[in-house]
Amino acid sequence: MAAAAGGASRCRGATSFQRKAAAGSRLATVAGTRPSVRHGQLLLSSGLPSLDCVLGGGIAVGTLLLIEEDKYALYSNLLFKYFLAEGVVCGHDLFVASAKEHPDSILKELPAPLLDEQRNELGEEATSVKSEDFQDSMKIAWRYQNLPKMEASPTTSTKFGHYYDISKTMSPELFQSIKWHSFYLPEELSLQCTVKTCNMNSAYGRLLLSIQRVICQQGFDGSDPQKKQKNILRIGIQSLGSLLWGDDICCSDTPEDIHSLTKFLYVLRGLLRKSLSACIITIPAHLIENKAIMERVTNLSDTVVGLESFIGSERETNPLYKDYHGLVHVRQIPRLNGLSCDVSDTKDLAFRLKRKLFTIECLWEERSEGTSARGAVGSEWELSCPHILLLILLHPTNCCIFIISLDSVSLFITRMLQFFILH
Repeated sequence: MAAAAGGASRCRGATSFQRKAAAGSRLATVAGTRPSVRHGQLLLSSGLPSLDCVLGGGIAVGTLLLIEEDKYALYSNLLFKYFLAEGVVCGHDLFVASAKEHPDSILKELPAPLLDEQRNELGEEATSVKSEDFQDSMKIAWRYQNLPKMEASPTTSTKFGHYYDISKTMSPELFQSIKWHSFYLPEELSLQCTVKTCNMNSAYGRLLLSIQRVICQQGFDGSDPQKKQKNILRIGIQSLGSLLWGDDICCSDTPEDIHSLTKFLYVLRGLLRKSLSACIITIPAHLIENKAIMERVTNLSDTVVGLESFIGSERETNPLYKDYHGLVHVRQIPRLNGLSCDVSDTKDLAFRLKRKLFTIECLWEERSEGTSARGAVGSEWELSCPHILLLILLHPTNCCIFIISLDSVSLFITRMLQFFILH
């Protein structure tokens, strides 16, 4: 009997151990996610692999990504659609909210995933790109030809981060395997709502109520165990804070309701923290006149990325930026499960839009043998800084100004020795 009791205790211990391992593995195998090596948080892709690298591997589940729109909201809408398209490919549920464009129209314009047969077309397109020299063009073509293969079915996709062809729209068949929810403000305002919004803008209150309803009723609330297989809810809110949302922060330095937007973000982050969801919000930051409001909006967001377009600016005709269409500014990166955050090695980031691809690249990159002067942000960071030194040397008879391009420290020392020997 003692032996039987010992065997039973060993059996119970083994069963308990297996149960715990299975519980941990279910969270790690949520479709379209991966755990972060740095802080252990579950990550999902933004739909743009180069942006994932800038953000430290992806967007953490339960966090908010704020995109500061460019002047004409052209490129910010692309990032918005990349985020939603990645959710379709991974089989995630979508919640799309807008006051300007109907969510149905937004989903119809999502870019198509890049398939195997389309990779060759991108390689041929890359070889025709005009660059400074032949080696640069060959390197770009090589990068495009080695893009990862894509699966046609979103339910079988196991890769993290996908590439999309913005010249084509997503096939309607891909939407059949996912659930999506829409919030179109003009339609919502036509409905009667008696719920108190706590001194908040009526549009923001209705939006919060709709998001909370989806999170609780569809089983994304992390406080309650899900009865079905775990999944992710991707929330996309377009042009929040604009006049179309009934907010006047974009047209007045002293708006009537200065705290509506910040109250909304505060409550929204609380909903995200206790649910298997992630949110992307685009906001016209360049139209907000009160900078104190924008600072509070930034502090209430987890990740903040700003886009600066060259359209209509002096940089559009500047030869230094001829290969790019704008700059990327990483305003804020969250500190998850620690005191430090994943800060990239470079602050000089730019984006460019080709016929089929939108990429974020290093604006400056150290030139060396076998490498080009510019490079896309990949899984490994490349050294990127101007490496330009301005020397002002005073001489008894005149003042000499030299601009030296530094390829390495040894080259700099050699140049300095040559200068002093000759003079």
